[in-house]
Amino acid sequence: MKIKANRDDLLTPLLKVSNVVERRQTLPILANVLIEGSSHGIRFTATDLEVELSTSGPAEGEGDIAFTLPARKLVDIVKALPEGAPLELEIEGEKATLRSGRARFTMGMLPAQDYPNIEPTAASESLSLPQSLLKRLIDKAAFSMAHQDVRYYLNGLLLEISSKRVRAVATDGHRLAVCDADQQMEVGSDLQVILPRKAVLELGRLLQNNDEHVELEVSSSHIRISTEGTVFTSKLIDGRFPDYERVMPAGPTQQLIADRELLRQSLTRTSILSNENYRGIRFRLSPEGLHLQAHNPEQDEAEEEMQVEYDGPPITIGFNVSYLLDVLGVLDTEQVSMALIDADSSCLITANGSAECRYVIMPMRL
Repeated sequence: MKIKANRDDLLTPLLKVSNVVERRQTLPILANVLIEGSSHGIRFTATDLEVELSTSGPAEGEGDIAFTLPARKLVDIVKALPEGAPLELEIEGEKATLRSGRARFTMGMLPAQDYPNIEPTAASESLSLPQSLLKRLIDKAAFSMAHQDVRYYLNGLLLEISSKRVRAVATDGHRLAVCDADQQMEVGSDLQVILPRKAVLELGRLLQNNDEHVELEVSSSHIRISTEGTVFTSKLIDGRFPDYERVMPAGPTQQLIADRELLRQSLTRTSILSNENYRGIRFRLSPEGLHLQAHNPEQDEAEEEMQVEYDGPPITIGFNVSYLLDVLGVLDTEQVSMALIDADSSCLITANGSAECRYVIMPMRL
């Protein structure tokens, strides 16, 4: 059995699915990629039992065939071949031989019938969304997800879908991101699902910033997202996401308006001498301007002043500078607004004049 293809046509789908493969596996076959060849083309599938990605590419095959090969080795080999090089994959017994020009690579296979696949339960809701909308929500909220938190439901992203709106929410307990997008859809009932961290990161890579639609199928335990030629399936986190609206700053606030890029640059410079563990930076805010200060255990100190729009009472408050820089990095407006109550209350950051995305950051004691 042989499969003939062009190196470039195989590399793109191979790189997509290889991101799913974990370097350390409990089952040897999970280090492999499932390859299904036919006269219509070639299809690659990879899974880690939590997420599964399947995508196809053009190829010429002699009949239908299915087998698995080590994902990392196959990607490295195809990547190392010259651009546009023709290649031929031949199956003999329990070995697969890849030939291109004068190069030949022989690898051991594992049987396709042993390759696990994720079988979602029947979908309770099916809907269609623009790729760019879903990608924008993920890009602007995902950085606030927790990482290996014992509160497992925080290690993911909450997706809320109604007939008029899609919302992405992420928090690690110290910061919160809430991003909305208006979208008219036919939805039987409002949906709330928590996507695991790995699924969110893979979707951020997979989705394109265009107006093509993706199809979402949601069940009680899985979500499946389909684009042309690609199917992504993930388990959902079974848990109750915290009531994030309760942490939004309430009551009268003082508004600070600053140039986003100038503030980002000032924070970046000042943070150089901040404590490497806590990354604390002190804001001293008054109508005269903003004074930034950072120091570390080595007695180093950095200070910087910048002009901002603020006419409230003086406030001194500390923040984790990494959290601030993350927010300023995903906002794309010229100015940002920071709503402050006092030194002990959370800060609300938005793009000036827009509430599409809201970011809450808890203060630090310095």
